[in-house]
Amino acid sequence: MKRRNFLKIPALGGLAFMMRGIPIRAYAQSPLLQAVAKQTAANGRILVLVQLNGGNDGINTIVPLDQYSALSSLRSNVLVSENKILSLTGVQGTGMHPAMAALRDMYNDGLVNIVQAAGYPSPNFSHFRSTDIWTTGSDANQYLNTGWLGRYLDTEYANYPTGYPNADTPDPLAIQIGTGISNVLQGPAINMGYAISNVNSFYNLINNSVGNAPNTAAGHELTFIRNIAQQTHSYTSVIQNATQSATNLASYPVNNSLADQLKIVAQLIAGGLQTSVYVVSLGGFDTHANQAEGTYKESGPHAALLKMLSEAISAFYKDLKLMHQDDRVTTMTYSEFGRRIVSNQSGGTDHGAAAPVMVFGPNVNPRIIGHNPIISPTSTVNDNIPMQFDYRSIYASVLTDWFGVTPAVVSSVLMNDYPILPIFYNNTATAVEETAAAVTADEMLGQNFPNPFSRTTTIRFNTKGGATSLQIFDISGRLVKTVLQQDYSAGRHEVTIDRAGLSSGNYMYRLTTGSEQATKKMLVID
Repeated sequence: MKRRNFLKIPALGGLAFMMRGIPIRAYAQSPLLQAVAKQTAANGRILVLVQLNGGNDGINTIVPLDQYSALSSLRSNVLVSENKILSLTGVQGTGMHPAMAALRDMYNDGLVNIVQAAGYPSPNFSHFRSTDIWTTGSDANQYLNTGWLGRYLDTEYANYPTGYPNADTPDPLAIQIGTGISNVLQGPAINMGYAISNVNSFYNLINNSVGNAPNTAAGHELTFIRNIAQQTHSYTSVIQNATQSATNLASYPVNNSLADQLKIVAQLIAGGLQTSVYVVSLGGFDTHANQAEGTYKESGPHAALLKMLSEAISAFYKDLKLMHQDDRVTTMTYSEFGRRIVSNQSGGTDHGAAAPVMVFGPNVNPRIIGHNPIISPTSTVNDNIPMQFDYRSIYASVLTDWFGVTPAVVSSVLMNDYPILPIFYNNTATAVEETAAAVTADEMLGQNFPNPFSRTTTIRFNTKGGATSLQIFDISGRLVKTVLQQDYSAGRHEVTIDRAGLSSGNYMYRLTTGSEQATKKMLVID
């Protein structure tokens, strides 16, 4: 097997070491990461990605209280009682799951931004495929072999890992904590996630020892191999120095795997590691059955996961604040998809489409971007929450307004230009978004007339000018028709749609203008 082909195998991309029993992997260079690293060196900014594996039920996480009446008839076996939902300061009609008290407090303290209904057109309901889409930054019908942060590795750093680390970049640029190697940094030739050292534990690493092996010839050889791996790994010393230079100052919840990971991240940050990106994860969100329990549906597996998420993030930021590091760190959640509007007969929810993304930290714009999804009381088991914001707009916003990466590099990484959302203070989109804050979804996008229709229908819409698109989706969220995609002058416009190509049934149509979106339903009949 050729060396390059050998290195293409993700599981063999390197050895892993453990801290407190948790695998830790270091990621290598890419042009984007190099740009991010320069920004980190200049302003110390760090991004922590929290992957919610399994597909989080966004409706029960960020609850559309103004749609509660419809939801109560569609998912009564999983929906939390209305009087148990946590209210948010300054927000009408939207609340949080009662298990998220710590995150509710963070929102009220100005430390949380929520982007409603993030997703992508024509969603895929496979865990593996949708995760692949989110990590590669691809379209639903686009199959990429590279991660969105690793596209240029093969052309720009063909000889990697030769020459790294070096004097300019002594620390790993990205670290994943936990099992598995994300393909977010997959290059054309190799997966750039690789071992740091030590296969046993954090204490073995800092004490320069290795785990116990059988007192046999094979065991002695295994000990020798472990010692060599630990001694020769490039990043051992910088990780050791970081972990020995700082201790955690806040209390973390026990029996919480996400808290265990974030506790390590906080220690490495405070220890002086210049790593720009950390990846952590929390699994178990594939809640097809027995999702909720209790008299008010306020407990159960999903509630337990949201409690773990909430308390882990809260403890992490308390720790960072005590270490005087919180202003440097932004944390973002994402999941491969949301869940369906209508619950199933097993007391769970099936794979869905769009869901909220939460961004945390002292530098976020503390608000909810977008509007609550409109829930029809006649929704069926096939109906999904329509996408309001393309997930790549969130990536573009983080890269642009947090890391200060140039628009040209962002466009190259994401393979397109996406609207910048007002996730952060003093960002490029704030002025536009705030000006439009008083414009409601109904003012942006009118109900089609006639509705229902059999041949043609007309839609009226308002735009402040610039790039505008109007698209039609079926009830599963699949893009079936792009009605218009062009620049419009500011003002009121209308367009007539021919039903050609649309079979009878329910559809959703979505207007996108600048950083704003609005969605409504229509019915086609024969």
